[in-house]
Amino acid sequence: MAERIIRTNKIRIGDISISYYIKKATEQDEKTVIFLHGFPFNKNMWKDQLESLEDNITGIAVDIRGHGLTTSGHGFFSIDVFAKDLKVFIEKLDLHNVTLCGISMGGYIVLRAYELFPEKITGLILCDTHHLADDNIGKQKRFDTIQSVLQHGRRPFAIGFIDNLFARDSIENHPEAVEMIKSSIRRNTVNNICATLLALAARTDTSEVLKKITVPTLLLRGSLDKITPREPMEKMHEKIEGSQFTELENCGHLPNVEDPLAFNQQMNAFLLEY
Repeated sequence: MAERIIRTNKIRIGDISISYYIKKATEQDEKTVIFLHGFPFNKNMWKDQLESLEDNITGIAVDIRGHGLTTSGHGFFSIDVFAKDLKVFIEKLDLHNVTLCGISMGGYIVLRAYELFPEKITGLILCDTHHLADDNIGKQKRFDTIQSVLQHGRRPFAIGFIDNLFARDSIENHPEAVEMIKSSIRRNTVNNICATLLALAARTDTSEVLKKITVPTLLLRGSLDKITPREPMEKMHEKIEGSQFTELENCGHLPNVEDPLAFNQQMNAFLLEY
């Protein structure tokens, strides 16, 4: 059997150069999963998932515009711009039978992508994310964070952020996961952190698309997530016909790095179903 290696590639898309990992299928290529990270992380958070994919599935983890090793281009970020980057990426690589897997901000991009080009998508995995736009309180929090990052830099932001992201058990028992996420936050420029915070504050509500979703959909949430409440995820489950919803025990906002074994089990079982 051919050895499956995760390779790093770059591709030019409009005004940016996108960096991505790709692990090609070694058997008949049945589907492609594209992994979209949260804010302010990068593609490294999906390595465990890429490793675990079945041999007939190609896995791709991308660095979203302005994150990781993907360039910023014009610098005017929005969830809409990120989704449109993804469309061109799918077209340029001539990808078919595409399942999108997005966590947190990645999930916002997935829902907007389905709104814009459903014909290119055959499955959805939505992790610790939801369909709602920020209310005024949420927007103000993001504006305050921008001021704080501009004033005090990335380090205090990263430290405060980590406490909210992980379950206490993960912080104590998975220091390597915590360090990987800290490192990915530190790699972002202050400009890109602030531009993405504005993009998150300005994102549209995607409630209307939920009832139009006709592809297999898996919803996953860390049971101890302090950032994404259970209620909006239950609402998505209710509105997306035929969707599955599972909570992963003792995980916070990033179950794919806190308990990759449990996450991968759910993900791979779902991918085998259709």
